[in-house]
Amino acid sequence: MNEDEKKVKLPFFGVPKLYPFIKPNMPMIIAMITMGIISSLIDSVYPIFNRYALDNFVGKGTLQGLSIFVILYVSILVFQTIDNFISVYWCGKVEMNMDRDLRDAAFSHLQTLSFAYFNQNNVGYIHARVMSDTGKIGVMVAWRMMDIIWNGSYIVCVLIMMLVLNFKLALLIMLLVPIAVVLVMYFQTKLVVLNRKIREINSTITSNFNEGITGAKAIKTLVVEDKIQEDFEKDTENMRRTSVHATHYSAFFNSAITMMSSFALSLVLWRGGIITLDGVIKIGTFSVFLSYALGLMEPIQNVIVTISELIAVQVNVERLTRLLETESDVADTPEVIEKYGDTFNPKKENWEPLYGDVEFKDVTFMYPDGNEYVLEHFNLKVPQGSNIAIVGETGAGKSTLVNLVCRFFKPTKGTILIDGKDAAERSQLWLHSNIGYVLQTPHLFSGTVRDNLKYGKPDASEEEIWNALKLVAADGIVKRMEKGLDSDVGEDGDMLSTGEKQLLSFARAILADPKILVLDEATASIDTVTEKAIQDAIVTVTKGRTSFVIAHRLSTIVGADVILVVQDGKIIERGNHKELMAKKGYYYELFTRQFDETSFNAAFD
Repeated sequence: MNEDEKKVKLPFFGVPKLYPFIKPNMPMIIAMITMGIISSLIDSVYPIFNRYALDNFVGKGTLQGLSIFVILYVSILVFQTIDNFISVYWCGKVEMNMDRDLRDAAFSHLQTLSFAYFNQNNVGYIHARVMSDTGKIGVMVAWRMMDIIWNGSYIVCVLIMMLVLNFKLALLIMLLVPIAVVLVMYFQTKLVVLNRKIREINSTITSNFNEGITGAKAIKTLVVEDKIQEDFEKDTENMRRTSVHATHYSAFFNSAITMMSSFALSLVLWRGGIITLDGVIKIGTFSVFLSYALGLMEPIQNVIVTISELIAVQVNVERLTRLLETESDVADTPEVIEKYGDTFNPKKENWEPLYGDVEFKDVTFMYPDGNEYVLEHFNLKVPQGSNIAIVGETGAGKSTLVNLVCRFFKPTKGTILIDGKDAAERSQLWLHSNIGYVLQTPHLFSGTVRDNLKYGKPDASEEEIWNALKLVAADGIVKRMEKGLDSDVGEDGDMLSTGEKQLLSFARAILADPKILVLDEATASIDTVTEKAIQDAIVTVTKGRTSFVIAHRLSTIVGADVILVVQDGKIIERGNHKELMAKKGYYYELFTRQFDETSFNAAFD
C-alpha cells in the first residue's frame, strides 16, 4: 500500500477544531439529526406495510380494514415528506451559516497578518483557504453528516427488523455485510487516490490554460506556440489516462456492489423460498426480506464513501485552522489594544496626534524568510518634514526601510521611534492612518473614481477631492471620463492606463492628508510631462510632512535632505546629493550612468 492510500485511512479529527463555528448552529444540527433518524426509520418500516398488505389483504383475499391502512400509509408518507423538507432546509441553512462564518473569520484574520505572511503565501493558496476549503467544510458539517446519520441509522434499523422477523435468515444475509464493507473500502481507497491525482492534474491544466491566455502576446512574440501546445496536450493526455483508470475502478466498484446485492437477493430467494414453502414464514415476511436484501448494500456503500470524504476534508480543516491559528509577527500588545483599540474597533478618542519625527535606533533586521541581516545596528534620525530618498538598482532592497517605518515588519533588534516613542507602544491602525503610501504598481478597487479616492478619506468633500486631483495633475483625466468622478474604473482599474491609475492612487494618498508620505517609485509608470507636474506637486505636498521617496530616476531626488544608497539589501552610502557625488562612490556611478543614458535617449528620441 502506498503512502497516499495510507493517508486515506487516517481517522477524522477535524470537528473539534471547528466546534466554535459549529456551536451556534447546534440546535439546528440536533434537530437535523433527529429528523434524519426519523426519516430512516420510516424508510425501513415501508416494507413492513407491504408485508401487512400481502398477509392481510392479498393472502386472505379481503379488503376489510384497507381504508384505515391507506390512511395510515398516506399519513406517514406525508409526514416523511415534511420531515425531508425540513431536513433539507436545515442542512442548507447550516451549510450557508458555516460558509459565512468561516469565510468571515478567515478574511478578518487575514487583515491582522503582516506583510510577511503574504510574502510567503501566494494569492492562489490564500484564495483556496478562504473560498474552497470553507465551502468543503460547510458541505461536510451539513450534508455529509446527514448522509452518515441517515444511512447508518437505516442500516441499524434494517438489521434489527430482519433479526426480529427471522433470526436465521437475517444472520445469513448479515454474513455478506463484512464482505461488502471490505470491497467498498478497497475500491473507495483506490478511487480517492485517483481522484486526488485528477484534481492535481486539473489544477495544472487550468494554470497552463490561464498562462496561455494571459501570456498570449509573449507566446506569439517568442514563437513558442508549439511548445505551449505540446505541454498542454501532455497534461490533457495525463488527465485522460488517469480519468480512464478511475473510471475502470468505478465500474468494478459499482459492479461489485451490484453483485453483492444480487447475491444477497439470491440467498433470500433460495433460503427464504424454502422456509416459506415449509410454512416457517409468510409470503409477506418473505417480501420484506427481499426488499431489505436489495436495499441494504447501497447504504453500506454510501457510509464508506462518506467516511472517505470526511477523511479527505480533514486536509481542508487543517489548512483553514492553520490559517486561523497563524499569529502575525507584527501585532499590537494587549495593553496597546486596550488603550487604542484594534483594526476593527479603534478607540480614536485616545489617539495622539502624529507629527512625523522618525528615528531608527540601533536597528538590526532580517526578513522572516531570510537567512542574513539586511540592516545591522542602523541609526538614523528623521526630523519632521525631512525628505529621505532611498536609491539603488532593481531588487537591491530599497523598500526595507519604509516597510519598517510602516510596521509592515518589525525590527529583529533595536527600536523605531515615532515622535520619540517606540512604535510598538502605539496602535498599528493609528500609524497607518497617518501614512500615505503610493506604490510602484498602483492598485485601484472595483468601483468608481470617487469610491477609490474616498478610501483615502471617507468623509472627503467634492472640493477636497478635486483639489487633490489638481495637485497631482489628475483632474484632466477625470474630466475626460464620461461620468467624471462616477466613472467605473473596472476590476483593479483595468479600464485605465497604468499611468492614470498611478495618478489616481497618488491623489488618494494626498487626500488623506498624511503626516508621513511614502512614494515607492511613484513616478515610474508616468510619462515625462506628467512626471514634471508630479515633481512640482511633490515639492508642495511634502512641505511639513516627513517623506520617504524610493526612486529609480535619480534626477527626481537630488533635492532630498538625506539619500540612502542600497546595494544587495544593505545601506552602503548616505548623505545629500552633493556629498555623495563628491565621494565618487556607488551613488556617483549610478547617477552618471543614468545621466548618460538619459542624454543618449534625449539625443536620439
